Amino acid sequence: MTKLMLHATVHGPDDIRVEQVQRPSAGPDDIVVKVVVCGICGSDLGYARAGGLPMGGDGPLSLGHEFSGVIEEVGARVTALRKGQRVVVNPTTPANMIGSGGPGAFASHILVRNVMAESSVYPIPDTLDFETAALVEPLAVALHGVNRSRAGAGSKVVVFGAGPIGLGVVAMLRLRGVADIIAVDRVDSRLERARALGANATFNPDNCDLWAEIGKRHGAGTLYGMPVVDTDEFIEVSGAAPVIPQIIARARFGAHLTVVAVHHAPVAMDLAMALGKEMEVTTAMAYPTEFGEVLKILAAGRIDTTALISHRYAFEDFEQAFATAARADESAKVLVTFGKA
Repeated sequence: MTKLMLHATVHGPDDIRVEQVQRPSAGPDDIVVKVVVCGICGSDLGYARAGGLPMGGDGPLSLGHEFSGVIEEVGARVTALRKGQRVVVNPTTPANMIGSGGPGAFASHILVRNVMAESSVYPIPDTLDFETAALVEPLAVALHGVNRSRAGAGSKVVVFGAGPIGLGVVAMLRLRGVADIIAVDRVDSRLERARALGANATFNPDNCDLWAEIGKRHGAGTLYGMPVVDTDEFIEVSGAAPVIPQIIARARFGAHLTVVAVHHAPVAMDLAMALGKEMEVTTAMAYPTEFGEVLKILAAGRIDTTALISHRYAFEDFEQAFATAARADESAKVLVTFGKA
């Protein structure tokens, strides 16, 4: 008898459907994971708004890639994993690309292919619960951004954007020993979460003269007759178009900018200004080496992730969960749960 399951997919702009599909079965080199928790990512929201992947694709797009679960089925040639094992999965390996062209984890079960050839499946240590394990993926994005930056223990850092990734950046900066962290966001509740995760100052640009406040904390001066702040490192996680031009205009000589946010439209940059200041601009994409490291960090209890999670919904309430995640003024990381393991 064919087993069916519910599965969330995008069929067009703002057309998200939870539909019945056939439950996957493992091939000889695969596993099937019973999903326990899956977080809603900003990319999920972006795919839904756009109606699919930016480069297009055939058929509906499966959603969900920030997940933890239990192995329910193991292929005949798989020897390193076993049924009943608690796992998280790196969704970016070529065989899978979970939630961005491959299978999606907003479903009760997900197929993970070719697990012996690719290092994609990580057992969850006994010290870690499923909810925290589901945060490995977004925190790996954050850690890679910090790794790509120049931030060190003595750095003065401003993080623009206190959504889930920006909050993760704050937490990873603090873990690295950075003591002087300013977080900037237009949502006060997110700034409160940033303070809980390690920011020692937070500013809402709608309620203050932002650059004056940054100057008070980090120092201020002039360069070529223009006002600058003495910030060492700017990390852009907001995705707001005006932020990068503002940073270049206000940065001191030799400052560094790391762009983690996905900007969906071209951003105008004053390269003559950046040149005159000998600024460096670095981008950070995904987590080439950080996934396993973050799992170890969380298992050791080195970060308190409580402030990252704002909402939990059962999969039966997926539409409500997705709508909540889209409202930045009231949400941080929204988790979808699938019952007991």
